[in-house]
Amino acid sequence: MIIQRVVLNSRPGKNGVPVPENFRMEEVTIPDKIQEGQVCVRTLYLSVDPYMRCRMNEDTDAEYLRAWKLSEVADGGGVGIVEDSKHTHLVKGDFVTSFNWPWQTKAILDGSLLQKLNPQLVDGHLSYFLGAAGITGLTALLGMREKGHVIPGANQTMVVSGAAGSCGSLAGQIGHLEGCSRVVGIAGTDEKCSILVSEMGFDAAINYKKGSVAEQLQELCPAGVDVYFDNVGGDISDAVISQMNQNSHIILCGQISQYNKDMSYPPPLAPAVEEIQKARNITRERFLVLNYMDKHEASVLQLCQWIKEGKLKVRETVTRGLEKTGAAFQSMMTGGNIGKQMVLISE
Repeated sequence: MIIQRVVLNSRPGKNGVPVPENFRMEEVTIPDKIQEGQVCVRTLYLSVDPYMRCRMNEDTDAEYLRAWKLSEVADGGGVGIVEDSKHTHLVKGDFVTSFNWPWQTKAILDGSLLQKLNPQLVDGHLSYFLGAAGITGLTALLGMREKGHVIPGANQTMVVSGAAGSCGSLAGQIGHLEGCSRVVGIAGTDEKCSILVSEMGFDAAINYKKGSVAEQLQELCPAGVDVYFDNVGGDISDAVISQMNQNSHIILCGQISQYNKDMSYPPPLAPAVEEIQKARNITRERFLVLNYMDKHEASVLQLCQWIKEGKLKVRETVTRGLEKTGAAFQSMMTGGNIGKQMVLISE
């Protein structure tokens, strides 16, 4: 059987910016017959995410992430449909997902490594299992619950950086659902800021490319900041941390502004900002959603319920075609999208 796949063609370098040419398409042959325990799947959706930038380096600097190898197929979150099965718990027509789905049109996979999906949970929106009802939504929800220390009725103010991205747009909404009284987002265009307020229920949004972030935060968060969902790091985070209250909390989700730089993760704070953090007893702990596997099932059900009830709004940017995966990855890394970035491979 001849299939198409995407492999890593070159590395951008630890300080380089990824480009579509770092990937290339290939045609390869896979067996027509499957072995016991295997399934043949057709890929429907692939997810491209910021953490993948680390996988483009020779070393990810993270125990839980394997670096992509040159001229080998890339992988990540994916959803597909079973076309043939020799696995006891999967049959033709089942929808399945994996965190290590190969970037190819069809694949033969070990059925025991796949998770069966129930499309009714998301009203048939299968792509949601890679975003709002998948690892992205889990990161937002469990990040808030495990590290945010939100107390309903405590009149807490939350700030979200990278707020128009896949995780940030969900985290802000979840902040309200969990009990924050005020949620302010930070994004990079007026359009994104408008969507955050009009569609996602944020109380206000700051375009960090216009004016002083620090001054706008003072105006929009007069009582200071109690919870900070940090997706970006860098200067924006420095401005937020400077206005955080005593005993407040940082949910350290991502540092996308630092991903193209050769430095440790999480990056160290500037000395003056670190001094503020220590003096005000601000918690800043790395959050890994994979450390909370025991809470995933119940959390996915909660996310699906909120989506069905219209309490959690979902935005996706969908690119069509496996050959566009590299371009979709670049667009996501440069902040050109609103919500979750997907690649539709087949329908």
